Amino acid sequence: MRLALLTLLVLIAFAGNSVLARLALSGADIGPWGFSLIRFLSGALVLLLLSRPKMSWPAGRWSAAAALSAYGVFFSFAYLKLATGTGALLLFASVQLTMLAIAFSRGERLSRLQTLGLALAMGGLIYLLAPGVEAPPPLGAILMALSGIGWGVYSVLGKGPGHAVARTAGNFSRAAILLLLLSPIIFWVIPESTPGPQGVFLAVLSGTVTSGLGYALWYYVLRDLSVTTASISQLSVPVIAAIGGALFVFEPVTLSFAIACAGVLVGVGLATIKRN
Repeated sequence: MRLALLTLLVLIAFAGNSVLARLALSGADIGPWGFSLIRFLSGALVLLLLSRPKMSWPAGRWSAAAALSAYGVFFSFAYLKLATGTGALLLFASVQLTMLAIAFSRGERLSRLQTLGLALAMGGLIYLLAPGVEAPPPLGAILMALSGIGWGVYSVLGKGPGHAVARTAGNFSRAAILLLLLSPIIFWVIPESTPGPQGVFLAVLSGTVTSGLGYALWYYVLRDLSVTTASISQLSVPVIAAIGGALFVFEPVTLSFAIACAGVLVGVGLATIKRN
């Protein structure tokens, strides 16, 4: 029961990133780059406090930090256009499909059940993105897909020996430095107004709680979860995000989203099941 509750808490934290970003950006109290910058700075600080800085910095990698930065920036810009649940579904599907593509390129082959799941997931995405009254804006969908690709690449590059929290702290710190160095150029090309107190609060909350503490807790519960259980448990994140969007951002949950969500989640669930 304790493990189940902790895992549920982690999944709520993951979905909370989508809810907090949508709340902050839909209110126009902060810009997408400012949200990303504050989120990564505060997240890096929390992760460094949870681990030893001398051990964290060498554990990180600049390539992983670049992929992590791409995830965070595209994530924020995408939520200028997308509803909470739709964004989370596109993000989650893109992450899993990216990791499957990388595994395939490295020589891994899918079973028939995994192939069926991949086809079902792709069908759900096509249904969601098909032109129609409820189709998400194309630009927002593309940006969130790029965010998912960034997170999928980071998930592969971020693996390695040693302490997982320290490695994450090193990567977050590098990502925060990258965003900080790029900020003068970005603000010159795409000016943003000074963030308001609510926007800053939501960005810090996303960085410290749902990102920093959420990832640290995730690595803690992973010690007692099987790989399959860990993968399939994340299927609930888009659903939780959609519920959060309905409760806090007052976004409707449409029938089209529910059908697409069912197809994608069942499909990805089948695709992540591996042979014994």
